[in-house]
Amino acid sequence: MAVGSITKQAVDCLKPSGREEYLWDSKLSGFGVKVMPSGAKSYLVQYRMGGRGAPTRRYTLGKHGAPWTPAKAREEAERILTEVRKGADPQEGKAKKRQEAVDLAFDKYAERFLRLYGVRNWREKTLADSKRFLTGEKSPAREVLGKKPLPTITRSDVAAVLDQVPATSPGYARNLYSVLRKMFTWAVSRGDIDRSPFEGFQGPRPVDSRDRVLSDDELRLVWLGSQQMEYPFGPFYRLLMASGQRREEVSAISWQELNRDRIEWTLPASRSKNGKANVVPLNALAAKLLDEIAGADGWPLKGYVFITTGESPVSGFSKAKKRLDGLMLEIARNEAEGRAADRDSAMVEPWRVHDLRRTFATGMQRLGVRLEVTEAILNHVSGARSGVAGVYQRHDWKEEKRAALNAWADFCGRLLSPADGAGNVVPLRQGG
Repeated sequence: MAVGSITKQAVDCLKPSGREEYLWDSKLSGFGVKVMPSGAKSYLVQYRMGGRGAPTRRYTLGKHGAPWTPAKAREEAERILTEVRKGADPQEGKAKKRQEAVDLAFDKYAERFLRLYGVRNWREKTLADSKRFLTGEKSPAREVLGKKPLPTITRSDVAAVLDQVPATSPGYARNLYSVLRKMFTWAVSRGDIDRSPFEGFQGPRPVDSRDRVLSDDELRLVWLGSQQMEYPFGPFYRLLMASGQRREEVSAISWQELNRDRIEWTLPASRSKNGKANVVPLNALAAKLLDEIAGADGWPLKGYVFITTGESPVSGFSKAKKRLDGLMLEIARNEAEGRAADRDSAMVEPWRVHDLRRTFATGMQRLGVRLEVTEAILNHVSGARSGVAGVYQRHDWKEEKRAALNAWADFCGRLLSPADGAGNVVPLRQGG
């Protein structure tokens, strides 16, 4: 058995033979380097658990070469031998690390979290969004963390994930942060990890709430522009405007949720953002739209109202919104030309689809609708519908909601065909 000082020069000089050869360090007992017949060299630690009578065990540190140099291997050998003296077997620790690499790898654990927690506790859309954040092909979390075991993930790793999100997407960063933190909290609660890397981590600041409200003229342009769009997006945008409901809720509306006799739409709890069902009375604008989509045979008994593939809800919102913006701008320019105004000076300020919902809520206040009724239509559990009032107040506001939505339909009708007493078209008022 060769003994000598394990240095780079000594290791480089080791030559292979027809069998395994060892060089044991003369300064650190138990630290050695092994040379295979192929010429491959690796560092190892030899030790006993339980004294002289116990069998000898060997623990491989790694192959010679980056990152394992003699100095680094010696440092790690000293650490392991110290643990052995304390009664810890490095082989057991190695087995645990191998198991962690399989069971607690980020990509596999994220799938388990979505299956065991997400499916049982989240709505369909929340689950779909969370899958996109954790396991989607373009997910920064999947790209940065990959197969890294959860116990080894640090605050620096979390920061690296969030650094991948462009500064122009603060909402995405905030949502990604929230679902990641929830997964690690769940992992701690199950005893899979001891601590979450989110402890002491300062997350992205909350996204500023938008305050964009479309003017009366902009609302009119939305309606007129959507009239030039074919099914499904043309009537889809008009139903959004007529009902004040969320994009995701309207896009996946099914005929089963609609009742022509009662002229109402019952949004099930499974599809609502807050998990609460909502009965939405349908005003004349909404009912007429649905009649046109259904055709002469009446409202079907099943299927989605807005479809592109024939089997799934409508999709491709970004492309459709871009086309609507272009149509609105063209209408505005044509009207400017008709008024002998500068056609090229006509413009439409940037807006988002969700701004229609905010504009609807603002319009309710302009029409004098009670806040409780507006919140009931929007299915908001806040303000007048939260706290003690939310516990004891059980009035459904159904008739008040119908009256408010009918008033909104009348208001929209006046926007589309404003006229004075003599039947002459008059300019639309802007804002309030």
